[in-house]
Amino acid sequence: MKPSVLALAASIATLFGAALAHAEEIASVNTNFRFTGSDRVSVDAYDDPLVQGVTCYVSRARTGGVKGTLGIAEDPSEASIACRQVGPIKIAQPLKQKSDVFAASMSFIFKTLHVVRIVDAKRNTLVYMTYSDRIATGSPKNSVTAVPVPEGTTIPVK
Repeated sequence: MKPSVLALAASIATLFGAALAHAEEIASVNTNFRFTGSDRVSVDAYDDPLVQGVTCYVSRARTGGVKGTLGIAEDPSEASIACRQVGPIKIAQPLKQKSDVFAASMSFIFKTLHVVRIVDAKRNTLVYMTYSDRIATGSPKNSVTAVPVPEGTTIPVK
């Protein structure tokens, strides 16, 4: 498949709630007052669905106003990520070397925020990266974080 077709499929899947994990909004702060709903930066927590004991915190800008309230505004591409060990790490099954673990819509249909898990087997570390894409173009803006897996726990890789 062509990359644009894959991006379209990912955007449509996200639009209809097929995101890989559910976000829990921890908090948000207003950044630009609007009478119809302020722009804000929110912090969401995502538990890695295949790695028990790891939670990723993603902060991202959200557009307010009428379009934001209706869910049809396009959010900016800026996002930041910090993943941490929050309990004993248990890996449910062998992991792909690189895979999308979270996705969230940033516009009505065209833009998606992704969190990708990358296994660094040499260092026994899980690396998480966030970026956004569009059907036609993506953004080079990204953020990365890493969670070292405790000694004695090997990351099983497919």
